[in-house]
Amino acid sequence: MRLATGSCVIHNGQLFDGNGTPCIPQGMLIAEQGRITYAGPAQGAPPKPAGASVIDAQGGTILPGLIEAHFHPTYFNVAALEDLDIKYPVEYVTLLAAANAKLALECGYTSARSGGSLFNIDVWMKKGIEKDLIPGPRLAASGREICGVGGLMDWNPDFRKIGMEGLVLLVNGPDEARAAVRKLVKDGIEWVKTYPTGDAAAPDVNDHHTLCMTFEEMHAVVQTAHNHGMKVTGHCRATEGIKNALRAGYDTIEHGTFMDDEALELLLQRDVAVVPGLYFELASVERGKEIGMGQKVIDGHQETLEGGAESCRRIMAAGGRLGMGGDYGFAWNPHGDYAKELDFFVKYVGLKPLDVLKCATRTGAEILGRAHELGTLEKGKLADVLVVAGDPVADIAVLQDRSKFIAVMQGGIVKAGRLTRPGWTGNS
Repeated sequence: MRLATGSCVIHNGQLFDGNGTPCIPQGMLIAEQGRITYAGPAQGAPPKPAGASVIDAQGGTILPGLIEAHFHPTYFNVAALEDLDIKYPVEYVTLLAAANAKLALECGYTSARSGGSLFNIDVWMKKGIEKDLIPGPRLAASGREICGVGGLMDWNPDFRKIGMEGLVLLVNGPDEARAAVRKLVKDGIEWVKTYPTGDAAAPDVNDHHTLCMTFEEMHAVVQTAHNHGMKVTGHCRATEGIKNALRAGYDTIEHGTFMDDEALELLLQRDVAVVPGLYFELASVERGKEIGMGQKVIDGHQETLEGGAESCRRIMAAGGRLGMGGDYGFAWNPHGDYAKELDFFVKYVGLKPLDVLKCATRTGAEILGRAHELGTLEKGKLADVLVVAGDPVADIAVLQDRSKFIAVMQGGIVKAGRLTRPGWTGNS
């Protein structure tokens, strides 16, 4: 992805640097050649570089570009899991994914980590984004997901020989688990997504307290993936599934819903980040009936919502790390609503806005393995910046209003926001 060739100054707004500390009331950011050279108080800042473009934050906020840590661009707001693999051909899913990537960037998300991809679309979409062929977040790519036979993602009955090829690799035992990872090695992915546990969506066979992979399968996945320089994550709701993942060496935990004291201790010992994806559960409870969810499923989502919220409070209180990413791409949780996750964690879970913003920036960069260049506004880092005409610390819901975005920048280049629209100059 190309970087800006000139210089830019952003001023007249408070500055949140991504580290979770209070905003600098009158901040300034200077970027040259796509990288930050100064981020701090306007008073005492270095002189404005000659010829620099100037962006007026209009009394709003200058903050790092947001990071969506559980992104499914190939999920196209489906109402049923089986639609993912059989509703559209791969060619059309690719177009839908590109549209979702563009939307995420317009929503202020300058980076993202794939939480699982149909076919191998995310790998190739990442290449397209990095070559500036299409707009989208800087992407850490995942691929087809791995689940045990008969587990949550094995929706296709044996008598119906359709689907599945592009969605999930089904395994029986550690040898098949290794073989599945080796396929993903050839695909060129970075993150291996697995399904150690079930979910409220499957209450009769694979509910949120069941296991969908054995420890031996999970350990084989980790061994093989780490050998090839890839990282591993997993859909972990059930308590024993969380512990199995931590003991197997997983690099992150998705959801981490029902976490007991032992699981929390293991998590903190290994300093593994959790991406709860929890607004999904509230959306399921609130909108389940209108899209045809049974009451048993809705009740399971309610239990998941309450258990997950308490686990998140405990993780944060104990000094653990949460990333923000919300499983968007379902009918009740559509693409474009990404910042509802942040609002939810403030107003439902009860976290402080500064902490949630840190989770959505610095911790997201740590999960991507790119904290050295992303996630905070500091000298030397890429100028991936969001400029908002509002105060997300006072009301984090402002991040849901794209009309408030003055500029969404990647590498010092404005990619979205008011400054990309006719009639806006950005200079003052």
